[in-house]
Order: sequence, then structure tokens, then C-alpha cells
Amino acid sequence: MNWRLAVLGYPVSHSLSPQLHEAGLALAGLSGSSQRVEVREDESTRVTALLGARLDAASVTMPLKGAVATLCDRLDAVATRTGMVNSLWWHDGRLHGANTDGQGLLDALSDEFRFDASGTRVVVLGAGGAARSIVDALATAGAGEVVVHARNATNLQWLAQHYDVVRPPTRRDEPVDLVVNTVPVAGRDEDDDVLGGVGPETIAVDITYAPRTSPWRALYDAVGCATTNGLAMLAYQAARQMQWWFQEPIDGATLLEAVS
Repeated sequence: MNWRLAVLGYPVSHSLSPQLHEAGLALAGLSGSSQRVEVREDESTRVTALLGARLDAASVTMPLKGAVATLCDRLDAVATRTGMVNSLWWHDGRLHGANTDGQGLLDALSDEFRFDASGTRVVVLGAGGAARSIVDALATAGAGEVVVHARNATNLQWLAQHYDVVRPPTRRDEPVDLVVNTVPVAGRDEDDDVLGGVGPETIAVDITYAPRTSPWRALYDAVGCATTNGLAMLAYQAARQMQWWFQEPIDGATLLEAVS
């Protein structure tokens, strides 16, 4: 089989997913190629024409993650809970959807920092599609408390209704084990400051990777936090999605080397 892969979304000209897909194919000893296909949110129904006819599987990025979930014939457990899909697979004449984003982040943190979410206090900045997947993974892994800073009250309410560990922000300064920034760079405040409760024992993750060290990440570097950007999350979620597609083991750390 010659796998036909792609990343779907808008914009995708910057996406590293095709590079990861082709590295994963090589690791699995499979043939195929990957491409970038621009699909805007109001064009989401195009996806059903692409999968099967032109593509065997695809990564999905914003702004399509929610819209595409409604088009799938079957969803995995995470996509069902979150209503967000980052992976599509045309299999047995059906469109299957899955979400590997949140678990990809936890895989990356486990490998790089030996991070175990169980019982931890986590702060998540943002409440969009990426945050929803990350909160789901943290809650499933047994996090003790997930404090969500959200500009969109409706998104925060959704998270609080679906996950008992979610809390709104407070002025408390209890130690923070992990802080994850999911806010797009263009939407960030220039006067962002380090959160209360953050110190040298805190891990700070900026899920963007352009630039590799954002001004936000630099703030946390300056107070001695262990920090990382979103490249590892990208690689490890891709490893999980390709294990699903190919039914072959794919190593996230090796994929990370392909884009580092």
C-alpha cells in the first residue's frame, strides 16, 4: 500500500506534519507521501470528499477540529468526550476520527521531564480546542486540580461541566506543578507576567513552536522553570496517530528528532 497522507486546516503552509508523516512512514517501513491541503472552516464538508478518494488518513489542525468531528462515522473515546478531532482515517469504507493531542503532550512531558500528572496542580491558559484536549488528558491521568484561565466564559463553563477537576482562576499562590499556554501567539497580551505559585519546580509548556522560544516562555526561563515549546507535543501526538493508522509502533522521540 502507498499511503496518501495530509494535514488539513488553514493556514497550513507552516505545518511540520508532512515531515513527521514521512518520517513515520520510514520508521514503519511503509511507502507513501504527505501534503498540505488548505481547508477553511466554512469548507469543512470538503473533508468527506478528500478522505477515501484522495487521502487514506490525515492530521487535522485548526480551525477544523470541531467541525470535522461532526462528519465522522466513528469517533474514539477522547474525540467523543471533547468533540475535537486531530486525526482522520478512512478505514473499511468509514471515516474514523480520533484525538491524540492531549495524550501526546503527556507522553512528551513524561519522556523529557518524567512528569506524572497524578495528583498535580496544573494551570492551563486558554480554553479552545487544544486546551480541551489537554484538560481531558490531565483529568483522565488523575490531575488533582486544573485551573483554566479563559477569555471565553462559555468555553470555561463547558470544561467545568465536563471535568470535576477544572477550577476558575483565583488569587491563591499554591505551588503549580505544570503551566501550559495554549493561547495563539497573535492573541496574547504583551504584559503577561509569571503566574503566582510558579517557581523552579514548575514545568512551563508553550504549545506554539514558532518562535521556538516565545516571549512568554522566556519569562518562565527567567524564573528557573523547566520549559519547552510545542514541538515535542506535535511529534508525540503524531506518533500516536500514526500507530493508529499504520498499526505499527512509532517512537515519538525519534519523530521529534526529525523536526528539531
